[in-house]
Amino acid sequence: MNGLFDLPSDLQNTYLGLVGMHLREALIPVLAGLLVALPLAQLCVRLRWLYPPVLGVTTVLYAVPSLALIVFLIDYTGQSETTVMIPLGLYSLVVLVPAVVDGVRSVPQDTLDAATAMGLGPVRRYLTVQLPIAVPAILAGLRVATVSSMSLVSVGMLIGNQGGLGNLLNDGMTYQQPRLVWLSVIGTAVLAVLADAVLVAVRLLLTPWMPRGTRTVSAGPRPEPAVSAAEEAAR
Repeated sequence: MNGLFDLPSDLQNTYLGLVGMHLREALIPVLAGLLVALPLAQLCVRLRWLYPPVLGVTTVLYAVPSLALIVFLIDYTGQSETTVMIPLGLYSLVVLVPAVVDGVRSVPQDTLDAATAMGLGPVRRYLTVQLPIAVPAILAGLRVATVSSMSLVSVGMLIGNQGGLGNLLNDGMTYQQPRLVWLSVIGTAVLAVLADAVLVAVRLLLTPWMPRGTRTVSAGPRPEPAVSAAEEAAR
């Protein structure tokens, strides 16, 4: 293991430092996207005509290549982590907005009527009734957005060592060191799997009413061996 995690000096970072940068650049945009998606999705639920244009705009933004967005933003935010995180936050909206909208719309109307009858206003009803029921759909969208963000962070390697573990890809190809390439690929995959596992655990904690697995259903009582033997003797 000696020398496995030794990095070229031009990276100006350690392997753990790159891991921290990768997590920061991947998770902060997803969190920001969720904070934008929650109220925006509620508007789309209340104003149904607003949902198609919002979905269209987020889809168009997602279709814009990340490198083009980064190059455009350099003039405003420079070669910084912010330049990488802004496109990732915009890309997360194309997943998070439909996830929140679908989750909120899945709340039964009887449940909403009961909450209204209890005197809950629109905001309180959204926060205490609709969002908790929509948690499974929201977390499903978060899982997709998080894994996607983990992989897209590597694009930042093209603007001056702002790509987290993706910086190792550039150096690995520059210095012809496959070790650096494997450290980047395997490290990114492990971080994505761990992040997904954490979100699954969060879903299990927040949704105790959901089934945890499948149970084998018995087809019926099985006859006792003695009874079966007696029936065979009678035949």
